[in-house]
Amino acid sequence: MKNIFKLLFLSFLIVSYTACNLDLVNPNAATEEQVLKTKDGLFGLAVGIENLYATSALGSAINTVAVTTREAAAVTTYSSLEGLEDGGAELSGDNERVSRTFSRTHRVKGMTEDMIANLEDVELSEDTKAGLFGLANLYRAMSLGILAQDWEKVAILNSRDGNAVFSPRMDAYNEAISILKASISRVKSSGISDEFASVFMSQEELLNKLNAYLARYELFAGNYQDAIDAANSVDKTKAYFFNYNSENKNPVYVMFIENLVELAPRDNFGLPAELNVDPNDGRLAFYFSSVDTTSLVGLPIDQLVCPFFIADNAPIPFYNPSEMDLIIAEAYARMDNFTDAETALNNVRNKKAADDALGYGLAAGFDDTYSANGDKTALLNEIYKNRRMETYLSGTALEDSRRFNRPDPPAGIDYTTERNRNFYPYPASERARNANTPEDPQI
Repeated sequence: MKNIFKLLFLSFLIVSYTACNLDLVNPNAATEEQVLKTKDGLFGLAVGIENLYATSALGSAINTVAVTTREAAAVTTYSSLEGLEDGGAELSGDNERVSRTFSRTHRVKGMTEDMIANLEDVELSEDTKAGLFGLANLYRAMSLGILAQDWEKVAILNSRDGNAVFSPRMDAYNEAISILKASISRVKSSGISDEFASVFMSQEELLNKLNAYLARYELFAGNYQDAIDAANSVDKTKAYFFNYNSENKNPVYVMFIENLVELAPRDNFGLPAELNVDPNDGRLAFYFSSVDTTSLVGLPIDQLVCPFFIADNAPIPFYNPSEMDLIIAEAYARMDNFTDAETALNNVRNKKAADDALGYGLAAGFDDTYSANGDKTALLNEIYKNRRMETYLSGTALEDSRRFNRPDPPAGIDYTTERNRNFYPYPASERARNANTPEDPQI
């Protein structure tokens, strides 16, 4: 059944989404009727949203941010990759790595907008509509999240005439929060049908995913108690994954391991010496095999051996359940509740490989109890360091680096900085089409 929906999605994608920007071409009458006005069409579009996000938008967001935040270093001489690693004022809107992240994410977001716009006009049971509503809003929120993490201003809604309006990125987070809350409420009220669950996911899984991303974006928006409440609503014993195969390959594997390797992990998760990782931390061996070599610009690098990325069909976590503890820890720390912050942080530090909810043994494995002894700066630094390790290669590192007030990047080239940009420039292709495109930040 899911293969049939994939074929419907591909037909729609070829006709409707040929442009890699906000200028979305109207589908022809037959395709629009098929995809947007029937149950099978909407199910096919939902399958397509999931597949395109996993294979296209997610990988681009992870790999691009990894270079900017020094999680990874370039090991191949592609000019676009070199420009991304140089960063600073050298990075322009012509860089295809940045443009790719922008366009792929908007493509997924546009599909979710079409789903939501047409959902109520199709004859479906309310519990099937609730499931599709939740799925579409989940992926719309995740797409808004990528854009708000990486750009100063965001087009909250795509535009078919190519003139999308941009808003401050916090408005995008607030929109993501709003639609996630609306989805949680609707799914809880209506439940989801067996028909939806048989193709996509159970009600429990959908609610866990909605709450996990709600917790993330509440934190990013500075809503600390709401972030704690959402994180506590997630069952941290359950884990979910983006799945891949030999035809739809794991996008991190493709960049780090397959054929012509383009990226390699930086030593120490790309963290500075002041935040050096304890050599006994189990997460080092989980992610890396130590090799005595350097990148193209002389940076010490390791070999990626993490099971999330080691093969073309390796599954990437939808989110790491331990991120919920780190969200709680950070939120409490920022509210000056150091006791509860340290309790949540130590849940992560003391986790053993056998207790990893993801099922792969991702764990620091410490026995000691960390305490900052009332030093808020030290506590936040420890939380940040653990975020870099627990959520390594998840695309959140740029938001984290800014939020924790890590040193600003210089305008010029300096490979020793913790990040080389604050926000990305807008693609030149978007600027050429859309007069509303904001000015680029210098860095």
